[in-house]
Amino acid sequence: MAGDAVRNPVAGDVAQSAGAAVQEVTDANFEQSVLKSEQPVIVDFWATWCGPCKALSPIVDEVAHAYTGKAKVYKMDVDRNNATPMRYGVRGIPTLLIFKGGKVQEQIVGYVPKDTIQKALDKHV
Repeated sequence: MAGDAVRNPVAGDVAQSAGAAVQEVTDANFEQSVLKSEQPVIVDFWATWCGPCKALSPIVDEVAHAYTGKAKVYKMDVDRNNATPMRYGVRGIPTLLIFKGGKVQEQIVGYVPKDTIQKALDKHV
């Protein structure tokens, strides 16, 4: 079955569009992109050297695709942006913070299955 998905060009297109649903956020645009958003926002705090972050990345991409139009999904590289992670007490990565109305509503630390992220997000969409 997985072999079919690899040969199926439509599945490849879905994977690409899911990746496009996730945008990079920085210390500089965090307030405008996240805190002032009218939709709930998930921010994935990660780093290039973090194995669990890499493992969680495709799940975050799937969530972004599934919630297009209902929630925004951003990733923040903690090595290139340290003010925002410090402001929100992010000590371990990956950390997912769910914001609504400019405030943190949920925090998920570590690698978790997709349904854990969706259950947390569903409370706020």
